Amino acid sequence: MSYEKVVALYDTKQSADAAVNSLRAAGYPIDDISVIRSENEAAKAGLFEPGVWQRLFGRSLEPHQTAVLSRSMSEGSVIVSVRVPSSEAPGVMELLDTHKPVDVIDRAKAYGLGTAASTAPSTTPLKDEELLRVAEEQLTLGKRMVEAGHTRVHRYVIEKPIEATVSLHEEHAEVSRRAISDPAYTGAIDWSEKTIDVTETAEEPVLSKTTRITEEVVIRKHGSDATRTVHDTVRRQQVDVERVPVGAGTPKKGA
Repeated sequence: MSYEKVVALYDTKQSADAAVNSLRAAGYPIDDISVIRSENEAAKAGLFEPGVWQRLFGRSLEPHQTAVLSRSMSEGSVIVSVRVPSSEAPGVMELLDTHKPVDVIDRAKAYGLGTAASTAPSTTPLKDEELLRVAEEQLTLGKRMVEAGHTRVHRYVIEKPIEATVSLHEEHAEVSRRAISDPAYTGAIDWSEKTIDVTETAEEPVLSKTTRITEEVVIRKHGSDATRTVHDTVRRQQVDVERVPVGAGTPKKGA
């Protein structure tokens, strides 16, 4: 995580103390808050020496800012600085602005000091370092299950003609006559009526059906793995460093 120092200059001790109390109420530890109060403390610390302000608050300080800090301190102003994560710096600036800090640009003009062309807010984050994040996309390959089709196994009934040969037996009455001339049969004459009934038989085919299992069809899923190469593009940021000579001008933001 990157950090920044947010610095505010106040003309009165009461405003500085109120700013410190707001920072502590917002949850910032006292160890991350610095207060430089008086001309004597500043002189003892050697804060009026060239380059001291940059060592304290970062080399991004402009010359007119260091001059304003030194002169304002000599006139009794108070400096409040706090070390915060870079992402929280804008919110801290707004919090410190509620206590009416000195506008460094206006104070520099009042002192007759040259300022940068761009207008800065009254509470300016003085960074220990500038941060430029470079991003790239990474390809994450996953899998999902999709429907690839169906396999249907359908059972149905068909009929087919068959034929078979069978031997059939028949029994019929056969009537034959023969002449008798032997007088010995005369005594066996019977004049009563008589009927002889002979049952004739014949076989006919009888069909019956039985059922048996002839086959089993087993249906199961079979899994297999295959390797497939997928193609796509990912984006990646790159950084080009260009040295710009003095007087070449500052490129517009976003150019």
